[in-house]
Amino acid sequence: MGGVATRARLVAMCSRGEVDRALATGGLVVLGHGRYAGPEVDAARAAAHRLTGVVSHLSAAVLHGWEVARPPAQPVVTVPRKRKLKAGRAAGVDVRWGELTVDDVRDGVTTPARTLLDCGRALPWGEALAVWDSAARAGVSGQELARVAASARGPGSRGIRRLCRSATASAANPFESVVRSIADDVPGLRVRPQVPLWAGAEFLGRPDLVDDDLRIVVEAESFTWHGDRAAFDHDVRRYTMLVVEDWMVLRFTWHEVMHDPTYVRRVLQAAVARREQRTRSA
Repeated sequence: MGGVATRARLVAMCSRGEVDRALATGGLVVLGHGRYAGPEVDAARAAAHRLTGVVSHLSAAVLHGWEVARPPAQPVVTVPRKRKLKAGRAAGVDVRWGELTVDDVRDGVTTPARTLLDCGRALPWGEALAVWDSAARAGVSGQELARVAASARGPGSRGIRRLCRSATASAANPFESVVRSIADDVPGLRVRPQVPLWAGAEFLGRPDLVDDDLRIVVEAESFTWHGDRAAFDHDVRRYTMLVVEDWMVLRFTWHEVMHDPTYVRRVLQAAVARREQRTRSA
């Protein structure tokens, strides 16, 4: 879940007792009412304090309560551009050098607007989209996203404006966002997240990504959500009905999406070619 989760989701996947024990022992950190993160949140604050810097980039995104595709491997801290750090002082910290204004920082953390700009510039396209989608899901309005994009100057500004055009609160999670980022680069494929599909009066569900014109469904498959028999049976039935209704269903695992995006792109391209060939033949 990218290092951030609600209490309800954690209790559903573990148990109330396990969640409470993790809170008591520091295995979970409270971000806000009913919203928790991993202990790297406290590590980021401590690192920023030690370096007299500011929590930024992915570490700031997690502190804002946004889900991310991959939690930062090390706390990310921004220090002034001309700051010199003694050898060893920044061990275990991902230090970024940059100039932050008073308006860019709040309580030792980059503001949501500055965090979106930093992530938009520093992260790969898919992981940056996951952050922007998560921000929208958490309540950052489209108008605010547009203001952030309009304020972008210099290297990476074009990519930030593209993020603004693509970001949506409809995306269910960061995994799905990364899949969509790959699909968006496939010519002829136009997917939308969480589209309700029907077969007459029968509701087929809300697949992760749907291209209505080509009748292609793309699912970001997580083992977590197939953890019991009822969930597995439900999904098998749904996939069967989608195929019967002439939807091409493509399923990708987290490992494929995050570690072999070339494969995912190649499959999507082949699916588009197959559908377009059928249309020409018809």
